This record gives sequence, structure tokens and C-alpha cells, in this order.
Amino acid sequence: MTSRHQSSVALRTRGSTNQRPDKALYMTESLSETASTNNILGHLNAEDRDRILDCGQPREYAPGEHFFQQGEAHNGIHLIEFGRVRSYYTSPAGREITLGYWTAGDFVGAPQIFGGGHHMWSSVAIEPSRGVWLPGRELKALVYEMPDLAVSLIEGLEQKGKCYAGLLQLVATRSMKKRLAHLLLTLADHAGNKVNGHLSLDRRFTHEELASMIGATRQWVSLTLERFGKEGIVARDDSLIIVLDEKRLLDRSL
Repeated sequence: MTSRHQSSVALRTRGSTNQRPDKALYMTESLSETASTNNILGHLNAEDRDRILDCGQPREYAPGEHFFQQGEAHNGIHLIEFGRVRSYYTSPAGREITLGYWTAGDFVGAPQIFGGGHHMWSSVAIEPSRGVWLPGRELKALVYEMPDLAVSLIEGLEQKGKCYAGLLQLVATRSMKKRLAHLLLTLADHAGNKVNGHLSLDRRFTHEELASMIGATRQWVSLTLERFGKEGIVARDDSLIIVLDEKRLLDRSL
């Protein structure tokens, strides 16, 4: 087996089993839609998956290394084989807002999946990751031959459209404090961990990362979490944030 084939073994096997170790994470107004996933290879047969991956160029990414950056020429998509990838937009003033976190089986590189123009945001590895770049021209040719691939790409674009529209709704209609409360509930639900019967947030998210997901500053997030703690809504346990009172936190988010 060539190195190219070896680099995409997980995508080939995961596509056939639909097993995923993690979930994508993005913000919407509905908590029930905040931990959704889309594996564009999941509905394809083994032969079609192999054809697609054989057109790709695999690459490994260290934490902090970009799959692509805002403003760069757009040409194709990146399938994520493993790891965790953050997509974010940077304003002209240098402020960042996180659009979503993507995991194995997802792709980054929307919306111009066949190339053309320039990237409207950036995608960066948060942990050791591996991706397979599918050039736009080859991907477009495959779509004409594989209706299931076309449907999967449309579903993936639909998911990302919901993600970015949902984030826009939250930013436009909810105060900063409500956004933070909503985010805490989202992350607690996403992680599904419990400490003494209470939901706890994924320890991977720093205050700076939380701030970037709601358009706030790290200092504001830290101060507001401290207030929530004094009110008995959340508590700290080492690096974990534990939700003590889900109902009151939900009230704060509405």
C-alpha cells in the first residue's frame, strides 16, 4: 500500500462503518442542533470512496497549523481523517469569531468547494490532525459521475449553512450574557460528561476559546463565569466548568 493509501485508511474504513469518535460543534439557536455531524463519504460504497481518496493529497497538521487561511486562493476541500479543526473569521480590526469545530469525516473549504475566488475564513488544526485535500477540478468531475457524492456534499453545505446562519442569529438577537449561557449549555450537552450528577464542560475549551465562539473578550468571559459561580449556576473543579443549575442557566440564555 502506498503512503497515499496508508494516509486515508481511517477515512476508507470509517466511511463504511459510519463510526465517529467525536462530533462537530457549532452554534445554533436550537440546542438540539448544536452537535451535528456529516460524513460525506459515509453513504458511498468502498469503490467510490477509494476513487475519491485516490484523487486526494494527504497531509498531517500540527496544532496551530492551518489547512488554509482567509484570503488565500480557494481550490477544493479538505476531508478530515482525524483530529479537530477550528474554522474562524478574522475582522479587519483583527478580532476573531469561531464559526465551528469539525472532526473526522467532516470537510472544510466551503462554500466554493470546486474552487475559484478566495477563502472567506480560516481553518486551523486544534490538535494533531490529518486531512486529505481534494482539488476542486477533480472533485467536480467526480460529482458528475457519483450522485451519492453530490448529495453528500449538498448535505454538508446545508449543515454548514445552518451553522453560520445560526451563529448570525445568535449574535444579532441575543446579548453577550445570553450567548455565553447558551454556549455553556451547548458545550455541556456536547460533552455529555457528569461530575457528581451535574453536566460538565469539555476541558479542551479555554476562556479565550469560549470568548471567540460568542464574539466576546477573554476577560469578559472570565468575569461573567465568576458571577455565574457566585449565583450558584456553575462551579469550577480544577479545569472543568460544571453546570449546577441547568434551568437557571437556560433562563439566562433566553
